[in-house]
Amino acid sequence: MQDEIVNKVANSVLEVFDLEDYYPNGIRTQIDISQWLFEGFLLKEKDFREALKNHDWKQYENQYVAIYCSTDAIIPAWASILVTVYLSPFAKKVVMGNLSDLETALYQEILPTLDYSKYQDKPVILKGCSKKPVPESAYIMAIQKLQSFAKSIMYGEACSAVPLFKKGK
Repeated sequence: MQDEIVNKVANSVLEVFDLEDYYPNGIRTQIDISQWLFEGFLLKEKDFREALKNHDWKQYENQYVAIYCSTDAIIPAWASILVTVYLSPFAKKVVMGNLSDLETALYQEILPTLDYSKYQDKPVILKGCSKKPVPESAYIMAIQKLQSFAKSIMYGEACSAVPLFKKGK
């Protein structure tokens, strides 16, 4: 008689916290301010304002947008703020920085709104190996929230988890 294979992970009280479950769907876009600078480096206010006025902002409808500058130009603070003025009616969210900064900002909004009480006094796996671009900063934010609730926290997959935290007695 053969022994039945038992999935101990499926039958355990182990809870999996997967940041991909909270990944907001939508197109991510970067806008490089240098495209509106003279030779990519010099902001001429009149030309800059005219270029923004004539840009097709509707193309960013319902997108998450990161504003950055790919050159070493010294840009006044009002320039990126003005770009945001044009983007705001269309974009879901606008941040200053790169796509990783954008993902971090999205998780900074989402993670504080979650109910972590289901993890109370339970062993938790903070799932790694994302298929989506979950930033490392999101894991840092998540562990801080989970520590208040979980009995223990591991990182990775159930078959090869790395212990991170165990609540004292």
